[in-house]
Amino acid sequence: MTIPNQLTLLRLLLIPVFIVVFYLPYSHSNIFACVIFILAAITDILDGYYARKLNQISSLGVFLDPVADKLMVAIVLVLLVQKNPEIYLAIPAAIIIGREIAVSALREWMAELGTRSEIAVSNLGKIKTIIQMVALGFLVYEESFIGLPVYLIGIILMYIAVFLTLISMFQYLILALPKLKK
Repeated sequence: MTIPNQLTLLRLLLIPVFIVVFYLPYSHSNIFACVIFILAAITDILDGYYARKLNQISSLGVFLDPVADKLMVAIVLVLLVQKNPEIYLAIPAAIIIGREIAVSALREWMAELGTRSEIAVSNLGKIKTIIQMVALGFLVYEESFIGLPVYLIGIILMYIAVFLTLISMFQYLILALPKLKK
């Protein structure tokens, strides 16, 4: 069990912990949920870093890492919309979750054709992920901090992430278009 895979498994284990803490009926449970989410996001950064630095890229890691990422993001989005069922939050959540499903299906199909590397993760996808993670952290935290409207900043960042989400999805589709036409 490599260090990157251990970090990915930790991220998966943090998901139910996050859910429980998110629903705790205590004031400031949102702060603890945010800390758990940040810890999960850090494991995402570290597992990729160590996989490359220590040359510990494995089939298990290649499979589990995106699953852990998508599960965490989807679950956080669903919980946030359930807590605040407003259209301004539901639409970006649906777009982000829908994009993740579509791109995952596209990658799986391209892998079956032996051409998965043609739609590898782009720099835009990485930037989108960073902005999305910061947005989700702010939305989970929710409270103003030293006068900053954290929730509003989270919503703005979420819409920036949605914009980048759509652009990166279209980039992947354009790259896969020659295969889709066959």
